[in-house]
Amino acid sequence: MLYFQKVSKVYPDHSTALHDVTFTVNRGEFLSLVGHSGAGKTTVIKLILGEEAPTKGTVSFESVNIHSLRKKKLALYRRKIGVVFQDFRLIPSKTAYENIAFAMEAAGRTDAEVAADVPDVLELVGLQKKMSNFPRELSGGEKQRVAIARALVNQPELIIADEPTGNLDPINAHEIVQILKKINELGTTVMLTTHNRGVIDDLKRRVITLDDGAIVRDDEHGKYSL
Repeated sequence: MLYFQKVSKVYPDHSTALHDVTFTVNRGEFLSLVGHSGAGKTTVIKLILGEEAPTKGTVSFESVNIHSLRKKKLALYRRKIGVVFQDFRLIPSKTAYENIAFAMEAAGRTDAEVAADVPDVLELVGLQKKMSNFPRELSGGEKQRVAIARALVNQPELIIADEPTGNLDPINAHEIVQILKKINELGTTVMLTTHNRGVIDDLKRRVITLDDGAIVRDDEHGKYSL
């Protein structure tokens, strides 16, 4: 599904973020990407989203080189990916329902589709009773559930969860990971980046470990080992 082939990334200040990185993400997989700050995780995500281009090598989605896409096709490609951030990035003036609906409207979905799909994803993340609440009225865990629902509502092929438990207590972190597992079991590919050792060890799924821009481990049923 997603292919990194001998990818290196050197920024204009001559810092090397990635060096000769090769890996494949299979459709339907749940993959965790771990590494200390500065290891290259953020650069991997930016390359997948087409926000940065590799200095060497190729990043492909299916058989298409992401960085050969022109602006319009790149925008269409990005609709295949849902992103969940550590800091939620919800619009404060919009309710939970409206935050999710806004993502659908931006993708050109109809009012009928919004009315049908938003309640469904809110139910999936256990927030159907909070759809009229504003972000300030939600806990951290609830905000992250809204963010996951927003990332999921346009039915992406890949969900990237970038440190989604970083601002949460252990109970909420566990619940967020269970939701991501449920989404994966329903067929969506999930890539998780995290520093949370407990999350990784409990998942018992594939773990790629980055260190100083290079892959140092790729374990099918890995644990957090840094």
